[in-house]
Amino acid sequence: MENRTFIGIDYGDRRIGLARSDLTGLIASPLKTITVKSFDKAVDEIIAISKESDSAGMVIGYPVSATGGSQGESCQKVDRFIKRLEKKYTGPIYRVDERYSSVEAEDIVHLHNKKTGQDKSRLDRMAAAIILQRFLDERRNEKD
Repeated sequence: MENRTFIGIDYGDRRIGLARSDLTGLIASPLKTITVKSFDKAVDEIIAISKESDSAGMVIGYPVSATGGSQGESCQKVDRFIKRLEKKYTGPIYRVDERYSSVEAEDIVHLHNKKTGQDKSRLDRMAAAIILQRFLDERRNEKD
């Protein structure tokens, strides 16, 4: 069976949330949060996780404006990060609209009777899983 594992990325200047799909590419799960000390080290860690998972691609949240899809400074930061990834990763990198993924992540955490408080890293992982799940669902819908 072909491995359809994807790595989801919720990019942030201080923390990067990661998620991974199952082998079938159907279900996304939160994986880990990287605290950014250096972008090169963060990229290396993401590449290592991707290799370990033998991923079919990476999916990164793209922060388009809620008012109509304009691309501001946040999108430019993500684009710069993607350029760093592309220097070391030859697989496909997909941009996915990440609008409201953080709000959705917070809602999910609260549904589990957890407080978000100081544990922002939990939200980053959950947001990465939401972004990745959107991508997986869109892919599946395109094939149907």
